[in-house]
Amino acid sequence: MKIVVDAMGGDNAPLEIVAGAADALALDKDVKVVLVGRESEIRSALGEREYDNKILEIIDACDVISNDESPTMAIKTKRESSLVKSFEKLMQDDECGGFVSAGSTGAVLVGAFMKVGRIKGVSRPALAPVLPTLEGNGVVLCDCGANVDSKPVNLLHYAIMASTYAKAMLGVENPRVGLLNNGVEAHKGNELSRQAYDLLSANDDINFVGNCESRDLLTGNFDVVVSDGFDGNIALKMAEGTASLMLKLIKRGVYSGGLKSKIGALMLKPVFKEVQKTLDYNAQGGACFLGVKKVVVKAHGASSRGAISASILQAKGLALKNICETIADGIVKSNAMSQQNAASSEE
Repeated sequence: MKIVVDAMGGDNAPLEIVAGAADALALDKDVKVVLVGRESEIRSALGEREYDNKILEIIDACDVISNDESPTMAIKTKRESSLVKSFEKLMQDDECGGFVSAGSTGAVLVGAFMKVGRIKGVSRPALAPVLPTLEGNGVVLCDCGANVDSKPVNLLHYAIMASTYAKAMLGVENPRVGLLNNGVEAHKGNELSRQAYDLLSANDDINFVGNCESRDLLTGNFDVVVSDGFDGNIALKMAEGTASLMLKLIKRGVYSGGLKSKIGALMLKPVFKEVQKTLDYNAQGGACFLGVKKVVVKAHGASSRGAISASILQAKGLALKNICETIADGIVKSNAMSQQNAASSEE
Protein backbone atom coordinates (compact mmCIF):
# COMPACT_ATOMS: atom_id res chain seq x y z
CA MET A 1 0.00 0.00 0.00
CA LYS A 2 1.47 3.33 -1.12
CA ILE A 3 0.45 6.60 0.50
CA VAL A 4 1.23 9.80 -1.40
CA VAL A 5 2.36 12.71 0.79
CA ASP A 6 2.53 16.38 -0.14
CA ALA A 7 5.98 17.12 1.30
CA MET A 8 5.68 20.89 0.81
CA GLY A 9 2.27 21.42 2.42
CA GLY A 10 1.92 22.87 5.93
CA ASP A 11 3.57 25.34 8.27
CA ASN A 12 6.41 22.94 9.12
CA ALA A 13 7.16 21.60 5.64
CA PRO A 14 9.25 19.87 4.57
CA LEU A 15 11.13 18.98 7.80
CA GLU A 16 8.20 17.71 9.89
CA ILE A 17 6.47 16.15 6.88
CA VAL A 18 9.55 14.15 5.94
CA ALA A 19 10.20 13.18 9.56
CA GLY A 20 6.59 12.02 9.91
CA ALA A 21 6.90 9.91 6.78
CA ALA A 22 10.07 8.32 8.12
CA ASP A 23 8.32 7.58 11.43
CA ALA A 24 5.37 5.95 9.61
CA LEU A 25 7.75 3.69 7.69
CA ALA A 26 9.44 2.68 10.94
CA LEU A 27 6.11 1.94 12.63
CA ASP A 28 4.51 -0.04 9.80
CA LYS A 29 6.54 -2.32 7.56
CA ASP A 30 3.59 -2.77 5.19
CA VAL A 31 3.32 0.85 4.11
CA LYS A 32 5.18 2.65 1.33
CA VAL A 33 5.42 6.43 1.10
CA VAL A 34 5.70 8.66 -1.96
CA LEU A 35 7.02 12.11 -1.03
CA VAL A 36 6.18 14.79 -3.59
CA GLY A 37 7.96 18.15 -3.53
CA ARG A 38 11.26 19.86 -4.15
CA GLU A 39 13.63 16.91 -4.29
CA SER A 40 16.66 18.79 -2.99
CA GLU A 41 14.74 19.98 0.09
CA ILE A 42 13.28 16.55 0.72
CA ARG A 43 16.70 14.90 0.59
CA SER A 44 18.10 17.62 2.84
CA ALA A 45 15.28 16.97 5.35
CA LEU A 46 16.04 13.24 5.24
CA GLY A 47 19.61 14.07 6.25
CA GLU A 48 21.53 11.04 7.40
CA ARG A 49 18.48 8.82 7.59
CA GLU A 50 18.90 5.56 5.76
CA TYR A 51 15.93 4.54 3.65
CA ASP A 52 15.02 1.89 1.15
CA ASN A 53 14.07 3.15 -2.32
CA LYS A 54 11.56 0.31 -2.48
CA ILE A 55 9.46 1.81 0.33
CA LEU A 56 10.26 5.53 0.01
CA GLU A 57 9.84 7.18 -3.38
CA ILE A 58 10.56 10.84 -4.15
CA ILE A 59 8.86 12.76 -6.96
CA ASP A 60 10.31 16.16 -7.78
CA ALA A 61 7.83 19.06 -7.89
CA CYS A 62 9.28 22.52 -8.18
CA ASP A 63 6.21 24.57 -7.24
CA VAL A 64 4.10 25.04 -4.09
CA ILE A 65 0.49 26.21 -3.65
CA SER A 66 0.19 28.66 -0.77
CA ASN A 67 -2.79 29.50 1.45
CA ASP A 68 -3.08 32.94 -0.14
CA GLU A 69 -3.83 31.69 -3.65
CA SER A 70 -7.18 30.98 -5.25
CA PRO A 71 -7.55 27.18 -4.85
CA THR A 72 -9.30 26.61 -8.18
CA MET A 73 -6.92 28.79 -10.18
CA ALA A 74 -3.86 27.28 -8.48
CA ILE A 75 -4.95 23.69 -9.18
CA LYS A 76 -5.62 24.57 -12.84
CA THR A 77 -2.40 26.52 -13.49
CA LYS A 78 0.27 25.19 -11.13
CA ARG A 79 0.75 21.82 -12.79
CA GLU A 80 4.26 21.43 -11.34
CA SER A 81 3.11 22.01 -7.77
CA SER A 82 3.55 19.31 -5.13
CA LEU A 83 -0.22 19.14 -4.64
CA VAL A 84 -1.17 18.66 -8.29
CA LYS A 85 1.59 16.14 -8.92
CA SER A 86 0.55 14.26 -5.77
CA PHE A 87 -3.00 13.88 -7.04
CA GLU A 88 -1.72 12.77 -10.44
CA LYS A 89 0.42 10.08 -8.81
CA LEU A 90 -2.51 9.01 -6.63
CA MET A 91 -4.75 8.44 -9.65
CA GLN A 92 -2.16 7.02 -12.07
CA ASP A 93 -0.66 4.41 -9.74
CA ASP A 94 -3.07 1.64 -8.73
CA GLU A 95 -0.86 0.78 -5.75
CA CYS A 96 -1.54 4.21 -4.24
CA GLY A 97 -4.42 3.92 -1.80
CA GLY A 98 -4.43 7.34 -0.20
CA PHE A 99 -3.05 10.86 0.05
CA VAL A 100 -2.02 13.13 2.93
CA SER A 101 -1.40 16.88 2.96
CA ALA A 102 -1.09 19.58 5.62
CA GLY A 103 -1.23 22.29 2.95
CA SER A 104 -3.94 24.74 1.93
CA THR A 105 -7.31 23.25 2.90
CA GLY A 106 -9.08 24.92 -0.02
CA ALA A 107 -6.53 23.68 -2.54
CA VAL A 108 -6.61 20.13 -1.14
CA LEU A 109 -10.40 19.99 -1.35
CA VAL A 110 -10.60 21.55 -4.82
CA GLY A 111 -7.77 19.30 -6.04
CA ALA A 112 -9.43 16.20 -4.65
CA PHE A 113 -12.72 17.15 -6.28
CA MET A 114 -11.16 17.97 -9.67
CA LYS A 115 -8.31 15.43 -9.87
CA VAL A 116 -9.59 12.46 -7.83
CA GLY A 117 -13.28 12.85 -8.59
CA ARG A 118 -16.52 12.49 -6.69
CA ILE A 119 -18.02 9.08 -5.95
CA LYS A 120 -21.04 8.51 -8.20
CA GLY A 121 -24.22 9.48 -6.41
CA VAL A 122 -22.56 11.63 -3.73
CA SER A 123 -24.19 15.06 -3.86
CA ARG A 124 -21.19 16.77 -2.25
CA PRO A 125 -18.00 15.46 -0.61
CA ALA A 126 -17.44 16.64 2.97
CA LEU A 127 -14.60 17.11 5.44
CA ALA A 128 -14.85 14.94 8.54
CA PRO A 129 -12.45 15.29 11.50
CA VAL A 130 -12.67 13.05 14.56
CA LEU A 131 -12.96 15.10 17.75
CA PRO A 132 -12.19 13.89 21.30
CA THR A 133 -15.13 13.28 23.64
CA LEU A 134 -15.70 13.04 27.36
CA GLU A 135 -16.34 9.29 27.05
CA GLY A 136 -13.16 8.81 25.02
CA ASN A 137 -14.92 7.25 22.03
CA GLY A 138 -14.50 10.19 19.63
CA VAL A 139 -17.10 11.86 17.41
CA VAL A 140 -17.03 12.43 13.64
CA LEU A 141 -18.07 15.98 12.70
CA CYS A 142 -19.27 16.14 9.09
CA ASP A 143 -19.08 18.68 7.42
CA CYS A 144 -16.57 21.07 9.02
CA GLY A 145 -16.00 23.50 6.16
CA ALA A 146 -16.00 21.98 2.69
CA ASN A 147 -19.53 23.22 1.87
CA VAL A 148 -20.72 26.42 3.53
CA ASP A 149 -24.10 26.17 1.80
CA SER A 150 -25.79 22.78 1.96
CA LYS A 151 -29.14 21.24 1.07
CA PRO A 152 -31.06 18.64 3.10
CA VAL A 153 -29.97 15.81 0.77
CA ASN A 154 -26.33 16.84 1.34
CA LEU A 155 -26.74 16.39 5.09
CA LEU A 156 -28.32 12.98 4.48
CA HIS A 157 -25.29 11.97 2.42
CA TYR A 158 -22.95 13.36 5.11
CA ALA A 159 -24.67 11.09 7.62
CA ILE A 160 -24.30 8.02 5.41
CA MET A 161 -20.64 8.72 4.65
CA ALA A 162 -19.72 9.67 8.22
CA SER A 163 -21.48 6.60 9.64
CA THR A 164 -19.40 4.39 7.34
CA TYR A 165 -16.31 6.33 8.39
CA ALA A 166 -17.13 5.98 12.11
CA LYS A 167 -17.45 2.22 11.72
CA ALA A 168 -13.99 2.04 10.12
CA MET A 169 -12.23 4.71 12.18
CA LEU A 170 -13.84 4.32 15.61
CA GLY A 171 -14.91 0.69 15.45
CA VAL A 172 -18.55 1.58 16.22
CA GLU A 173 -20.97 -1.03 14.93
CA ASN A 174 -24.09 1.17 14.79
CA PRO A 175 -23.00 4.84 14.98
CA ARG A 176 -25.40 7.23 16.70
CA VAL A 177 -26.02 10.15 14.36
CA GLY A 178 -26.98 13.61 15.55
CA LEU A 179 -27.90 16.77 13.64
CA LEU A 180 -26.16 19.94 14.86
CA ASN A 181 -28.92 22.34 15.82
CA ASN A 182 -29.92 25.09 18.25
CA GLY A 183 -32.19 22.80 20.25
CA VAL A 184 -32.97 19.13 20.78
CA GLU A 185 -36.64 19.36 19.80
CA ALA A 186 -37.57 18.09 16.33
CA HIS A 187 -39.21 21.38 15.33
CA LYS A 188 -36.15 23.51 16.19
CA GLY A 189 -33.80 25.11 13.68
CA ASN A 190 -34.01 26.77 10.30
CA GLU A 191 -35.64 25.33 7.18
CA LEU A 192 -32.52 23.35 6.29
CA SER A 193 -32.37 21.74 9.73
CA ARG A 194 -36.03 20.80 9.81
CA GLN A 195 -35.99 19.28 6.32
CA ALA A 196 -32.74 17.43 7.06
CA TYR A 197 -34.29 16.13 10.30
CA ASP A 198 -37.15 14.58 8.32
CA LEU A 199 -34.80 12.96 5.79
CA LEU A 200 -32.53 11.53 8.46
CA SER A 201 -35.49 10.20 10.46
CA ALA A 202 -36.92 8.44 7.41
CA ASN A 203 -33.71 6.59 6.48
CA ASP A 204 -33.60 3.15 8.09
CA ASP A 205 -29.89 2.67 7.32
CA ILE A 206 -28.93 5.53 9.65
CA ASN A 207 -29.11 5.33 13.43
CA PHE A 208 -30.43 8.87 13.76
CA VAL A 209 -30.92 9.80 17.42
CA GLY A 210 -32.04 13.43 17.04
CA ASN A 211 -30.69 16.94 17.25
CA CYS A 212 -27.38 17.74 18.92
CA GLU A 213 -26.81 21.11 20.56
CA SER A 214 -23.25 22.42 20.21
CA ARG A 215 -22.66 22.05 23.97
CA ASP A 216 -23.27 18.29 23.60
CA LEU A 217 -20.91 17.80 20.67
CA LEU A 218 -18.05 16.44 22.80
CA THR A 219 -20.06 14.60 25.46
CA GLY A 220 -19.74 11.19 23.83
CA ASN A 221 -23.50 10.86 23.36
CA PHE A 222 -23.05 10.91 19.58
CA ASP A 223 -20.68 9.03 17.27
CA VAL A 224 -21.47 11.22 14.25
CA VAL A 225 -22.74 14.81 14.13
CA VAL A 226 -23.73 16.24 10.73
CA SER A 227 -23.94 19.88 9.81
CA ASP A 228 -23.60 22.28 6.92
CA GLY A 229 -19.96 23.32 6.52
CA PHE A 230 -20.56 26.85 7.83
CA ASP A 231 -21.97 25.88 11.23
CA GLY A 232 -19.70 22.84 11.43
CA ASN A 233 -16.60 24.96 10.94
CA ILE A 234 -17.71 27.40 13.64
CA ALA A 235 -18.35 24.50 16.03
CA LEU A 236 -14.95 22.95 15.26
CA LYS A 237 -12.99 26.17 15.78
CA MET A 238 -14.95 27.01 18.91
CA ALA A 239 -14.11 23.58 20.34
CA GLU A 240 -10.42 23.99 19.46
CA GLY A 241 -10.34 27.51 20.92
CA THR A 242 -12.08 26.49 24.12
CA ALA A 243 -9.68 23.59 24.66
CA SER A 244 -6.69 25.87 24.12
CA LEU A 245 -8.15 28.50 26.46
CA MET A 246 -8.78 26.00 29.27
CA LEU A 247 -5.21 24.69 29.13
CA LYS A 248 -3.83 28.25 29.24
CA LEU A 249 -6.10 29.20 32.16
CA ILE A 250 -4.98 26.15 34.14
CA LYS A 251 -1.33 26.97 33.45
CA ARG A 252 -1.83 30.62 34.45
CA GLY A 253 -3.61 29.60 37.64
CA VAL A 254 -0.80 27.24 38.62
CA TYR A 255 1.98 29.79 38.15
CA SER A 256 0.10 32.68 39.77
CA GLY A 257 -1.37 30.80 42.72
CA GLY A 258 1.70 30.53 44.90
CA LEU A 259 3.55 27.57 46.37
CA LYS A 260 0.47 25.50 47.23
CA SER A 261 -0.81 25.71 43.67
CA LYS A 262 2.55 24.64 42.29
CA ILE A 263 2.76 21.67 44.66
CA GLY A 264 -0.80 20.66 43.73
CA ALA A 265 0.02 21.00 40.04
CA LEU A 266 3.08 18.81 40.47
CA MET A 267 0.96 16.08 42.01
CA LEU A 268 -1.60 16.40 39.20
CA LYS A 269 0.99 16.54 36.42
CA PRO A 270 0.12 13.06 35.06
CA VAL A 271 -3.56 14.11 34.87
CA PHE A 272 -2.71 17.34 33.03
CA LYS A 273 -0.55 15.42 30.56
CA GLU A 274 -3.37 12.99 29.85
CA VAL A 275 -5.82 15.86 29.27
CA GLN A 276 -3.35 17.60 26.97
CA LYS A 277 -2.80 14.38 25.04
CA THR A 278 -6.54 13.89 24.61
CA LEU A 279 -7.01 17.41 23.27
CA ASP A 280 -3.92 17.38 21.03
CA TYR A 281 -4.84 17.28 17.34
CA ASN A 282 -1.31 16.03 16.60
CA ALA A 283 -2.25 12.66 18.07
CA GLN A 284 -5.53 12.34 16.13
CA GLY A 285 -4.28 12.18 12.56
CA GLY A 286 -6.18 14.28 10.01
CA ALA A 287 -9.66 14.97 8.68
CA CYS A 288 -10.81 12.64 5.92
CA PHE A 289 -12.43 14.16 2.81
CA LEU A 290 -15.39 11.83 2.39
CA GLY A 291 -17.09 11.29 -0.96
CA VAL A 292 -14.13 11.17 -3.37
CA LYS A 293 -12.86 8.06 -5.15
CA LYS A 294 -9.69 7.54 -3.09
CA VAL A 295 -8.73 8.27 0.51
CA VAL A 296 -7.75 11.91 1.01
CA VAL A 297 -6.63 13.02 4.49
CA LYS A 298 -6.19 16.70 5.31
CA ALA A 299 -3.79 17.12 8.23
CA HIS A 300 -3.72 20.27 10.37
CA GLY A 301 -1.59 23.04 8.89
CA ALA A 302 0.62 23.12 11.99
CA SER A 303 1.03 19.34 12.14
CA SER A 304 4.11 17.90 13.79
CA ARG A 305 5.87 14.75 12.64
CA GLY A 306 3.61 12.75 14.97
CA ALA A 307 0.46 14.07 13.30
CA ILE A 308 1.84 13.38 9.83
CA SER A 309 2.84 9.85 10.79
CA ALA A 310 -0.61 9.23 12.28
CA SER A 311 -2.28 10.64 9.15
CA ILE A 312 -0.27 8.36 6.86
CA LEU A 313 -1.19 5.27 8.86
CA GLN A 314 -4.79 6.50 9.05
CA ALA A 315 -4.94 6.80 5.25
CA LYS A 316 -3.47 3.33 4.82
CA GLY A 317 -5.95 1.79 7.26
CA LEU A 318 -8.94 3.42 5.59
CA ALA A 319 -7.77 2.32 2.15
CA LEU A 320 -7.37 -1.26 3.33
CA LYS A 321 -10.90 -1.17 4.72
CA ASN A 322 -12.21 -0.06 1.31
CA ILE A 323 -13.89 2.97 2.85
CA CYS A 324 -14.57 4.62 -0.53
CA GLU A 325 -16.25 1.54 -1.98
CA THR A 326 -18.39 1.09 1.14
CA ILE A 327 -19.49 4.73 1.00
CA ALA A 328 -20.37 4.29 -2.68
CA ASP A 329 -22.56 1.27 -1.86
CA GLY A 330 -24.32 3.17 0.93
CA ILE A 331 -25.05 6.17 -1.28
CA VAL A 332 -26.42 3.98 -4.09
CA LYS A 333 -28.74 2.23 -1.64
CA SER A 334 -29.92 5.51 -0.11
CA ASN A 335 -30.58 7.14 -3.49
CA ALA A 336 -32.54 4.09 -4.63
CA MET A 337 -34.61 4.27 -1.43
CA SER A 338 -35.30 7.97 -2.01
CA GLN A 339 -36.46 7.32 -5.57
CA GLN A 340 -38.69 4.50 -4.40
CA ASN A 341 -40.26 6.69 -1.70
CA ALA A 342 -40.81 9.48 -4.23
CA ALA A 343 -42.52 7.09 -6.63
CA SER A 344 -44.74 5.76 -3.84
CA SER A 345 -45.75 9.30 -2.90
CA GLU A 346 -46.75 10.12 -6.49
CA GLU A 347 -48.93 7.00 -6.62
